Amino acid sequence: MRQQKIALIAHNAKKEEICAFAREHEAFLSKYHLIATDGTGRVIEEATNLSVEKLDHGPNGGDIRIANRVLDGEIKALFFFIDMETPFGHEVDINSLIRICVIRNVPIALNNTTAHLIVQALKEN
Repeated sequence: MRQQKIALIAHNAKKEEICAFAREHEAFLSKYHLIATDGTGRVIEEATNLSVEKLDHGPNGGDIRIANRVLDGEIKALFFFIDMETPFGHEVDINSLIRICVIRNVPIALNNTTAHLIVQALKEN
């Protein structure tokens, strides 16, 4: 059986927050194959002992590559710490990723509180 994957993304203003989340849940996350956009993957690897498969930077197609993994049924959950106060040129990609997660019924956390709830739910399964 293939190892289940969790995807992690954080906008620049949320990188510190996703690193704190990853440190707090390092034992849980270590049970999964982690994938992330390049910048998020690098900061998580620097902040933890986790290994992360790094895709392209979000604006360079990383969000879309993760969306493709969701479509392929590879992603168990997506943790996407979004900065809602900053406009992004690749909003269409972000919205597509969120839409695909909703359609495919993949749990998606857009903030720290929801991320903790998803971790708790996955631990119980």
